[in-house]
Amino acid sequence: MGVPGDLWRVLVLWGILEHWPLCLSQGRHILPVLWIMPFTDDSGCGNITEATLPAVHLAQQHLRKQPAPLCNYELEFHLVNSQCDNAKGLKAFFDAICHGPKYFIIFGGVCPSVTSIIAESLQSWNLVQLSFAVTAAAFQEKGKYPHFFRMVPSDNAVHPAVITFVRHYNWNRVGILTQDGQGFTEVQRDLMKGLLWAQIQIAATQSFIYDPSASLRMLKEKDVRIIIGLFKESTAARIFCCAYHLGMFSSRYQWIIPGWKQRDWWVQRGKVNCSSLSLLKAMEGSISVDFEPLSSKQTRGISGMTPQEYQREYDMLCVGKGVNASRFHGFAYDGIWVITKALVRVLEAVTHNDKYSKHRNYTVSDEELSQMLIEAMSETTFLGVTGHVMFRNGERMGIIRFTQLQDGREIQVGEYNTIEDRLELSKNLWFTATGPPRDRTLVLRQRRQIHIVPYSILSAVTILALLMASSFLIFNMKHRHHRVIKMSSPFINNLIILGGMLSCSFIILLGLDGSFISDGSFETLCTIRPWSLTIGYTMAFGAMFAKTWRVHAIFKNVQLKKKVIKDLRLLVVVAGMLLIDVSILTCWHIMDPLRRTVEEYKTELDSNGNDVALQTFVERCESAHMTTWLAIVCFYKGVLMVFGCFLSWESQHVSIPVLNDSRYIRWSVYNVAIMSVIGATASFLTRELPNVQFCVIALAIIISTTGTLCLVFMPKLILLNAESGTQFHGFPFCQRMMEEDPWRLSSTSSAEHTSTSVLEEIQNYNQLLRKRLLELDSELEEINMQLDNIPVPCNLLESSAEYVVITHADVSGKCSTLPGATKTNEDHLRDINSPERIQRRLSVQLPILHHAYLLSIGGVNASLTSPSTPLGSPAASP
Repeated sequence: MGVPGDLWRVLVLWGILEHWPLCLSQGRHILPVLWIMPFTDDSGCGNITEATLPAVHLAQQHLRKQPAPLCNYELEFHLVNSQCDNAKGLKAFFDAICHGPKYFIIFGGVCPSVTSIIAESLQSWNLVQLSFAVTAAAFQEKGKYPHFFRMVPSDNAVHPAVITFVRHYNWNRVGILTQDGQGFTEVQRDLMKGLLWAQIQIAATQSFIYDPSASLRMLKEKDVRIIIGLFKESTAARIFCCAYHLGMFSSRYQWIIPGWKQRDWWVQRGKVNCSSLSLLKAMEGSISVDFEPLSSKQTRGISGMTPQEYQREYDMLCVGKGVNASRFHGFAYDGIWVITKALVRVLEAVTHNDKYSKHRNYTVSDEELSQMLIEAMSETTFLGVTGHVMFRNGERMGIIRFTQLQDGREIQVGEYNTIEDRLELSKNLWFTATGPPRDRTLVLRQRRQIHIVPYSILSAVTILALLMASSFLIFNMKHRHHRVIKMSSPFINNLIILGGMLSCSFIILLGLDGSFISDGSFETLCTIRPWSLTIGYTMAFGAMFAKTWRVHAIFKNVQLKKKVIKDLRLLVVVAGMLLIDVSILTCWHIMDPLRRTVEEYKTELDSNGNDVALQTFVERCESAHMTTWLAIVCFYKGVLMVFGCFLSWESQHVSIPVLNDSRYIRWSVYNVAIMSVIGATASFLTRELPNVQFCVIALAIIISTTGTLCLVFMPKLILLNAESGTQFHGFPFCQRMMEEDPWRLSSTSSAEHTSTSVLEEIQNYNQLLRKRLLELDSELEEINMQLDNIPVPCNLLESSAEYVVITHADVSGKCSTLPGATKTNEDHLRDINSPERIQRRLSVQLPILHHAYLLSIGGVNASLTSPSTPLGSPAASP
């Protein structure tokens, strides 16, 4: 029935509403409401009008039973067919506004495009719209739609529920699969914003137009296990068919998809290469998230009915009229209550203001009325059949429902209250025996560390090497004044020992990683390690290099002039090498310090089919330009090592007794050089095998260090032990030592030329050598005579009888007498000292004299080796 345009405003001015304490017994005041809905299911919108009319009818019936003032009003709906067409819907709206009664509220709106055009112009018309079926997220923009309200939660309203559900199971990594389209793009943007705010990692976002296979493959390659789908039910069959073929289902994956209107949609799957059973298998356990069309709680609301009682009445009306039920009927029912309560509140306010106004003629503008209506709707709150009705910025704060597909049936497993931000999950929610799926493949990080067994063994060996080096150091310091130790430069030997100990300590530091120490301690080790090895190497090898250089310098003194190279000069050489090392290391650690880095290797899946992957990693000490710094250090050390080997090779035939360890030093240089090359090469080739690398480097250092120390100090230790039990004086002992190693005895006799006791020993040993020289001369003459078939003169044998006992018998058993054999002893001595015999004796005398009288450190004087110098003269003494 038609009513004047300003009916309710006229009623206010006439004062009719002033006396309404009870419901009117005759007639109710009609309030016109414009209802814009499609009457058909064109454009896929469905005939929601026909399905929601029973709910509207029930709401009006229940309102009539309410106490005053609600029972005194009745809404009259003027239906306008929008046909889900922008042009036709806009024309119908304009016709209703121009030719119909005065409207202050619009009810309905299903198609987003038509609703968007009308809602955008409501402010100009001073109208307010309440929709119960539009879920598009675009209407949340209040700057564009300030007069728009809706009873149904928007598509974005499910996002807080989804995020809360994801966080409930501690899933920190998800993927999003979106169907291309304006509506889904906006929903995806809002969802991503919420996920990022909740600090949930978005592993991948994939979109598709028709074929989703490529997008699903990408999600699988990125190991996405929790997939949030934003797509229509018309494309769901293709998506889950691809998921079935790719194996993206079962206990390893969790699908979270929108709730759809059509039930058992997989039966009408369309043209897909999967059966219904395959689709059900792929969808088994998937979670659907959608608004709750009707509250599941059996609580009586504002109408005095429970949601279940209302549902039964609605179903009876639908059956009686032969219409299909709509999922929006509950929102339409509660929407009628919202409009009625808001209008009644505005009317009550206008009546009160008119009654107590100072002005005789109280009027209210359309703009003021629309604002009053907006405030009334924003503050409306009650318990309806769809749950707690409440608006926030024009958006319904409702209940979000979770359903799970179990054995082909959709079971409600929980709900989310957007008002209280509370998630409630029922016991119906189930997962496989392993529990909820993981948000990614469980990656077990395994450190490629040095195993405890080889580390313990090599550390124990290193400790033994350190103890041995310490004992050598104590031995060297304790006997540093002994002639054997003093001849070998004890201070230089101390450097070799300390360098070896530093190098050995590098082994213990090298085996420590993140399994034993913290990350901060590991970075400290990164700084200590290169200093330990570099300084230790330079001290040990540099000292050996310096001693080898001294031997080479003396040997190359072709002018036979006295050449003195003292220990202080060798210390200066080693100090220069250390200064170079300190300069390089200091620049390295200031300009490009070493840091702890982690190198990860390719993830390998478990061969047993478990949902586990193994990713190994190695902790390293590296810097930005580490290759350059290593090249500088290796080049410097390599040149030093090559030069040291060259000097050792050049002096390989030199044996200077007073430098009694020169031969062992050469062997040590070769040992260190070979082990250094092996260790450096193996460390680069076994970079990805920490255990092998550690063992090779440790063995190279241990062999080179212990080998060097043993070569340098064991001969001294043995010699010192031998001397401690035997007196040096006396012919028998000297004779035995001469037979075993004459060069060693000759070297030990000239150690301390400044000591009186040593001078006496040297003089005694000089006499011994003189006697031995005469014996050798006699034997040499006898042999020469036999070779020349000359009989041995008896007087020759008699002349030497005082020094040696002749045990050689003549072949004939008697002495032969040569012509002129009646020479005296003096004549015989003159024959012995003839130039020919002197030249013959020099071949035996000179090496003995050279080794007997060479200075311990200062070299050799050419005058000492002159044949004309008497053996007993002072010039012949050291």
